[in-house]
Amino acid sequence: MEDWTKAESAKAEGNKFFQEGKYAKALAAYSMAIELSEDDDGLDSLDGVSKSKNPSVQIYYANRAFCHIKMENFGSALVDATKAIEAKEDFPKGWYRRGTAQMALGRPKEALRDFMQLCKLAPNDKDARDKLKQCQKQVNAEKFAKAIGCEKTKPISETVNVEQMPVDASYTGPVYVSGACTSDFCQQLMEHQRKELVIAKKFAYQIVLDMIEMLKTSSTLVDIEVPDMGEVTVCGDVHGQFYDLLNIFSLNGIPSEQNPYLFNGDFVDRGSFSVEVILTLFAWKLAYPNHLHLARGNHETRNMNKLYGFEGEVTKKYDEDLYQLFCEAFCLLPLCHVINQQVFVVHGGLFSKDDVSLESIRKVNRDCEPPDEGLMTEMLWSDPQPGRGRAPSKRGVGVAFGQDVTENFLKVNNLKMVIRSHEMKEEGYEIEHDGKLVTVFSAPNYCDQMGNKGAFIRLDGKTMTPKYKSFAHVPHPNVRPMQYANPMLGQLMGMA
Repeated sequence: MEDWTKAESAKAEGNKFFQEGKYAKALAAYSMAIELSEDDDGLDSLDGVSKSKNPSVQIYYANRAFCHIKMENFGSALVDATKAIEAKEDFPKGWYRRGTAQMALGRPKEALRDFMQLCKLAPNDKDARDKLKQCQKQVNAEKFAKAIGCEKTKPISETVNVEQMPVDASYTGPVYVSGACTSDFCQQLMEHQRKELVIAKKFAYQIVLDMIEMLKTSSTLVDIEVPDMGEVTVCGDVHGQFYDLLNIFSLNGIPSEQNPYLFNGDFVDRGSFSVEVILTLFAWKLAYPNHLHLARGNHETRNMNKLYGFEGEVTKKYDEDLYQLFCEAFCLLPLCHVINQQVFVVHGGLFSKDDVSLESIRKVNRDCEPPDEGLMTEMLWSDPQPGRGRAPSKRGVGVAFGQDVTENFLKVNNLKMVIRSHEMKEEGYEIEHDGKLVTVFSAPNYCDQMGNKGAFIRLDGKTMTPKYKSFAHVPHPNVRPMQYANPMLGQLMGMA
């Protein structure tokens, strides 16, 4: 009884942290509740299955699964939701959480089975029925896409006719001239978008089409050369936080030949100004192709865009064809960069096997959606872990890798350090693996609730010594994050 009381207290504490957006602390509290609920002997005498004396343990697992979903740890969410179901098979939230995790992992067929079971358990729950319909819609859409894919239809970039797109006579915004993008245009575009105005559809299309043509000449791994007297700035995830992107340029200067940038993936999703972010970055890339570098992140993918808002935002502000154009461009983005033959920059992290060479990375075919496994997927999804060795990823994709993995990769390729992004950090950056690996994250007060700082890193060409700059968030118009996200990632039936 005493452990049950302590477990309930830990759950209540977890709920409080969750409501405050402190998901890591909530996770720890729910873990404590689960630990307090474990059976003393640990095994049921009949079937050898671990049991709990606490009749509420399925709630603790479901709540912890909710935390993992919020933190994008979908693999761990799947495990916890399954444990909630095993603890109490007729517990609706267990099926709800598992279906949501399956969807986030790109497994709509498995999610459909979970939501069907959810609706059997909660036949009068309108939200459950809505989720089932959304899931069925996605499964059917994928079947349709697969069917028409067999017909080898041409990509949108080869069929769209930009010349026939009219520009309204009342339009007073910046005018894009294909093949002649300048710093002045980029600054006009940023100011126009800062006022919550959209650039004319014709010009948005042309920017993305020109970007596609430029990226076709790029490669999976791009080498960047910085002169001894020069510097380069590396930024992490921006995630649709356009006004914080403007603040980066205010603090650190706009891109130029003398002030080059590398943006390390996850430009879009979550924040509701992703269109503004990506058009701005694409425009600067067109203006300074050798001094503004862009790497693909795990959110520059169809599966993430469908869930976390970019698809919905583009189709709301423009149309479906422009979204398809963005998808083409994303598939052509480089996966990683090497600066001055010393610093490896990648969105996610390293690999499930040792001795991966830069040459083997160069040979990776990037022009596709990420497969279930392999070098490309690990570069987009992996995370560092303390200590040594490897472990399954809490995200359900990629791998968690230790200091020895980082050291092996650097030694094999005669490199100095790894810079990666992909994870929010309280100060906007974190130094790990004895200084050989750094995470940089450039979306402050992530999703308007995390309270973290953003950061960027400046590296000088002569010594490649990192200098870190943290910064706070700035105000933005009253449009909430995830405004355009899939309803599947809504309230998720709340906490228990």
